[in-house]
Amino acid sequence: MEPYLNLNGNSGVVAYEIGTDFIRVQFHDKPPYLYTYESIGRENVEEMKRRAIVGRGLATFINQHREVHEGYVRE
Repeated sequence: MEPYLNLNGNSGVVAYEIGTDFIRVQFHDKPPYLYTYESIGRENVEEMKRRAIVGRGLATFINQHREVHEGYVRE
């Protein structure tokens, strides 16, 4: 997993992993959450990838979109 830059300095996200059709997000003291095209849609996954790479707004995006917040895949 790649360390999350956390440019705002207050994110609960610490790391991420990007795949072709998924993103895995690691929060403080929790197991990674897997979000896939199938579980939350291509557009949401791609937006999460963009925010992860930039290092800003990933946790906010997850928390502001119910379908994303509740749409992770249990591994």
